[in-house]
Amino acid sequence: MGKISILIADDHKLIRETWTHILNEDPRFRVIAACGNAEEAVEFAIEKKPSIILMDIIMTPISGLEATKQIRRISPDSKIIGVSMHSQPAYAKKMLQIGARGYVTKNSSKKEMIKAILEVNDGKKYICDEIKDIVSEQILEDDHSGPQINSLTDREIQIINLIKEGGTSREIGKELEITVKTVEVHRHNILKKLKLKNAASLVNFLHNNSGSF
Repeated sequence: MGKISILIADDHKLIRETWTHILNEDPRFRVIAACGNAEEAVEFAIEKKPSIILMDIIMTPISGLEATKQIRRISPDSKIIGVSMHSQPAYAKKMLQIGARGYVTKNSSKKEMIKAILEVNDGKKYICDEIKDIVSEQILEDDHSGPQINSLTDREIQIINLIKEGGTSREIGKELEITVKTVEVHRHNILKKLKLKNAASLVNFLHNNSGSF
């Protein structure tokens, strides 16, 4: 049986190089490409048709979620595993809804990543233990009063991460190539969805929920 071909898409060079080294040392795998942005991931998917794509969900100039949608259309046989620092189940749910076959966080171990690749390659779906544990806790707590993170769009998630980095509306608009007015509309929608009153409360919310975005 041939090696499982893998594409790694992550905007951190060290992560790309580390996982390329780890996976290429395993005789079951072959990393055929690694890239630092989602547009390149789409191009490599078209060109190389990898069996597995490890897709970071927060990248530029388009998000990993948008890239996943595009790859599902152009290379349907490539199976995508979302990879992210975000441990909120909402992100895993969103990735699976748009066609990914698995989701692991960057807290996952080497053993779990390899397990995810093998199971997804065999046609199964895989959600990492960290996400499963959080879902179990949420069910036990029966807490439905929190902010509606799952309702956030890909663009709103991008903007939240730029706000966390201290970006102003003008700077965010320049980064995402949208108008300041459009950024302000997104900010308003984010406040509404997260049930917050103003920009100060949003900053405070992001500070207190740094692991959620």
